[in-house]
Amino acid sequence: MNLEQSKANNGQERILVIIGPTGSGKTGLAIDVALELARLRGVDVAAEVISADSRAIYKGMDIGTAKPTREEMQGVPHWGIDLVEPDERFTVVDFCEYARQKIAEIRKRGHLPIIAGGTGLYVDALVYDYHFNDVVKNNCSDREQMSSDYIMIGIHWERAELRKRLVQRSYKLFEQNIEAETAAMAEKYSWNLQAMKSDIYPIVWRMMQGEITREEAIQLNAVDDWHLAKRQLTWFKRNPEIKWMPLKEAKDWIINFYQK
Repeated sequence: MNLEQSKANNGQERILVIIGPTGSGKTGLAIDVALELARLRGVDVAAEVISADSRAIYKGMDIGTAKPTREEMQGVPHWGIDLVEPDERFTVVDFCEYARQKIAEIRKRGHLPIIAGGTGLYVDALVYDYHFNDVVKNNCSDREQMSSDYIMIGIHWERAELRKRLVQRSYKLFEQNIEAETAAMAEKYSWNLQAMKSDIYPIVWRMMQGEITREEAIQLNAVDDWHLAKRQLTWFKRNPEIKWMPLKEAKDWIINFYQK
């Protein structure tokens, strides 16, 4: 696959996929790229973002899943957020069907689809057209054909810097009043739900019950995020088609790629 070609075999712009561990800046980069492409092309909207985050699909889980606010989106259309209630089933198959539909709609509007997220199974299933009803192994030509429609950029951070970012983000969640969001979710849903068992919510709930202090909750969440980041990196590092680069370099590289 030639990473330097911005057009797919069908003549359309290749879909941009921005991946990386939690807290690496994927969503912010996607928004920055969309805004810059719009500026350079002299249009109001040049790209639209599809979240590939298995937590952002849940309604009501906003602060705890670090969804971008309306202000942070800066007018860039976002999809894949707030799709189901935490007690509703949503599978990787559902995500692929949803994402393919949105990609078709975005392209029909003449915009660039940007997939941004850290759920590796979501990304791989979409990019490589996984089949889940049968045991199907895509052969090399199929894999190359699917990849030619996408360009995958991974955000690289030195591990010490990423850990620092995760601690900072953990403090920010409490500044945004994650306690109120946790209380609202606990009142509405059972802690037996899978959606309620991960992310920061169980930790905050323990704090609210007096089991741990606020500072302990912040640090526990940062540790959990770090463990998640390591799992995500292990998944993504197996894919040789991902082009890794620091966050500060990624925007310029992507803009140059699509403006050549």
